[in-house]
Formats: sequence, structure tokens, C-alpha cells
Amino acid sequence: MENAPPQLGNIPQYSEMSIPTLQSNAYNSASKPSANGNPSMQNAKDSMMSSPVAESVKDQHAKTTSEFRNLADSRTRPDQTTATGQPLTHYHSFFYKLLSWENPRATGISFLLSVAFIFAARYLPVLRWSFKVLYIALGITATAEFVGKTALSQGLTSSFRPKKYYTIPRQSLENMLGDVEQLVNFFVIEFQRILFAENLMHTGAAFAAALVSYWLIKFLPLWGLSLMAVSIIYIAPLIYTNNKELIDQQMRNASQIVNSQASQVKDLAGHHTARATETVKAYAGDYSAKAQNYIGSARGRSTSPEVNTGSTSTSGSGANHPVKSEPGFSPPSYSSSDFPHAPKQEPTPGVMSHDDQYAQSQFGGQAEPMQSQYGGRAEPMQSQYGGQAEPMQSQYGDQAAPTQSQYGGQAAPMQSY
Repeated sequence: MENAPPQLGNIPQYSEMSIPTLQSNAYNSASKPSANGNPSMQNAKDSMMSSPVAESVKDQHAKTTSEFRNLADSRTRPDQTTATGQPLTHYHSFFYKLLSWENPRATGISFLLSVAFIFAARYLPVLRWSFKVLYIALGITATAEFVGKTALSQGLTSSFRPKKYYTIPRQSLENMLGDVEQLVNFFVIEFQRILFAENLMHTGAAFAAALVSYWLIKFLPLWGLSLMAVSIIYIAPLIYTNNKELIDQQMRNASQIVNSQASQVKDLAGHHTARATETVKAYAGDYSAKAQNYIGSARGRSTSPEVNTGSTSTSGSGANHPVKSEPGFSPPSYSSSDFPHAPKQEPTPGVMSHDDQYAQSQFGGQAEPMQSQYGGRAEPMQSQYGGQAEPMQSQYGDQAAPTQSQYGGQAAPMQSY
């Protein structure tokens, strides 16, 4: 126990023993044996690792690792919501941190990787190489298994088979699907925010990009257009970040100019609208007054011809004077006996014949029955419902009843057909 090496905790404070450190090159070269047993090679390696270049590489590596860690930790759901009140995804924070160049090394590396991927997809037959690697691997495993079973009675490939095949844990798969869902929803939400003009500047920029792409796709291939789009997406925020004050000042000036021009256009449009309204009202008043004058003058004039009728004598001596007469035409003369008496009271219910109606009227049965227009003698009207109604004579028979002519006093017999 006396020959045992001293422990660090047992060393007294007054001991003069010095503990060697990594900064002691002499201790490193004396205590650390080299892998090949050559002390000079170890010294060269140590001096290279302690050179300023190596220190700078270590420092940049540490910073890059820290930035990637910060970028990964930035995937948190932001407090900002959409115009509809929906929460944003954690990829909103991630892409904002990525494209704002807050972590320049991580952003620069991602930009270079994106450009390299576009060129690789354009110039390298990646899909063909994938199939080549696949058929080579399958050929080697199949050949090794066949040779092993033929020569050694045991397959070589099956001997390396694991006891349990690898599977993706459910938790890992759910996390992966959750990230994919958040990524898809990021693009869906951003497209709708741009489409429905939640931010007018973003919508205008998207419109300009779509218009330029529509014209450039006629001349550029798809990979060239993709390269241009990726370059603009990464470089435009960098230019804005380095010249933020100048760009903001120019944007404010442009906004003031646009607002002033818009107010002038608004005032001018309001002035012209007021003048047009006054003009329309004036024209409407003029046309309304003219219409009223036309209506008043039309009411004052008589649009129908006056018809003058002569006085008619109660004894039948007077005659009507027609408006128009033809030569050789003598108008017929009428007397009051040619027309029936006007009833003075309501018809008696249940009485169907003309005579019975007169008998029940206020004339007391003294009313003279209606004179017939035919033959000059008054003949009572027979009811068509009575049992003694004389049947109607045919106008085609030889004994057709004479018809009183309107022009002569004589009843001319109707000629048979």
C-alpha cells in the first residue's frame, strides 16, 4: 500500500506536487506514446492541432453546431395567429429563423445544399444510380447465399441475418407523421393567407413572382426556374437585412406618395361624382316638367269626335240624323211602340212567361203586351218551356214565317234555298 500512487483527493494542500495539464507539451510528448511508437510524429500532430488554423476550424465547427441546434430548437408554435384566429404551425418559426439569416452558417449551408440538390437532379442520374446500387446489392447477397449453401451447406447471407428485423418505433413514426402534417399545413395556410390578401405586400409579391414565372417558363427549363426561385428566396432576405434602414426609408417614401396620389384620385372622383349627380338631377327635373306639361295638354284636348244627335219626337215624327249617309239610302223610322216597356220592379220569382210578368207588375195587368215586329199585330211571346209553345218554323221550308223588313212596311217572304 505504501508503493501505491498518490490519489488526487489525498494530496495535501502544502504538497509541492504539480498536476500536469493538456497545455504542457513536454508532458504530452513524454507521457503519451504514439500509435506507431514514433514521438516525432506525435509532436507534429500535436503542433498541427494547436495551430491557429485548427483552432479556427474547431471554433467554426462549434459555432455551426450551435446554430443548427438553435435552428432545431426554434420549431415552436408562435403566439401570432391568422386573420381567422387559427394558430400557426411550428414551421412558421422554423422557416422565419432559417430565412432571416439569424443563424448565418446554418442558413448558408442549407442554401448550398439546396443548390447542390438542384444541380444533382439535373446533371446526375440519381435514379439510375439508385437502381444500380440496388441490383448490385441484391446480386451479391443472392450469390453469397447460393455459394454458401452449395459449398458449405450453409448460406453466407443467412448467417448475417439479425435475430430480429429492424422496425420503426411507433413513437418515432408518429413524430415523423406529425412533422409532415405540420409541414403540409404550413404551405396550405400560407397559400390561403396570400390568396385572400391577409398581407397586401405579400400578395403583391406573389403576384409579381407568378407573372414573371409565367413568362420565364417559356424560355427556362424547370431546373433553371427552380434555381432562380431558391436563390431569390434565400438572397432577398439577406439583402433586406443588410440594408434594412435604407429599404425601410424608401418603402415609407413610396407609401406616402401612393397615399397622396390615392387621396387626390379619391377627391377628384368625388368631385366628378357630385357634378355628375347634379347633372342627372337637372336632366331629370327638366324631363319631369316636360312630361307633366304633355300630360296636362293631353287632358285639355278631346281626342274623340263629337257625335251630334237630333231631337226625337215622342210621337215618332222626329228622326235620327246619322253621321254618314249614302245616296239612295233612306233610314227607317221607329216609334215608341216598337220597343218594350222598361220594367219598374224586380222580376217575380217563379214566373217564366212575358204575360205573367206583366200581370204581376205595377201596371196591374193593364200593360199592353209587347208588339211583334213582324206582321204589325201584337202576338204574345210563347215560352219555350211551356207545353203549348209553337215549334220554330224552318227557314228552309215552304211555309217560312215572313220577316219584317227594316226598309219597307211590307213583310217580304224569305226565299227558300
